[in-house]
Amino acid sequence: MKLRLMLKRFIQALALVIVFFPGLLCGFGHIFVIFEFFAQLLALIPGIPGSFCRAAFYKLTLQDCSIDSAIAFGSFFSRRRAIVGRYVSIGCYCIIGQARIGARTQIASHVEIPGARQHSRDSHGRLSDSSAAPDTYIVIGEDCWIGAAAIILANVGSQSTIGAGSVVVKDIPSGVIAVGAPAKPIKPSVVDVARLMERSD
Repeated sequence: MKLRLMLKRFIQALALVIVFFPGLLCGFGHIFVIFEFFAQLLALIPGIPGSFCRAAFYKLTLQDCSIDSAIAFGSFFSRRRAIVGRYVSIGCYCIIGQARIGARTQIASHVEIPGARQHSRDSHGRLSDSSAAPDTYIVIGEDCWIGAAAIILANVGSQSTIGAGSVVVKDIPSGVIAVGAPAKPIKPSVVDVARLMERSD
């Protein structure tokens, strides 16, 4: 196990060297146009090398990102102010904006988390620039499971499960399973059920 960890750290260090120049070119995420270019380019590297390179690039460029995250093919962050905890796993073809993702959370494929910045309309009905909106985050707690093709527009509490294809438009509390469009809690999570059973014994 120790040898395996050493090998992993060596590959992570190598990935950091590989993506250092792209990170430098985009001002470590501060030059948005260049950051966006490399984020989308690195999303196209397949397999394990791609996952290591993406984690290394976001370690250098996001506000905070654990190098121990796993980011699959086709997925990228559209905003550098995202925060990613340790051992987060992100499936294929996900687009993530200004979000704070807790440790050990797993996100399936085709999930969209655009972030809390939304367009508003002026008195003439014209859309505003979302960059002028308040600087807030979508927060996903620790140990969550986000099902395939879910759209997350509000916060998700720790240890909650969001069903595949669900659309979260209102905050979801911790420790529940929520499904639907809009997503609504339908029952406690497996963790909470186990705790209730322990108390009854």
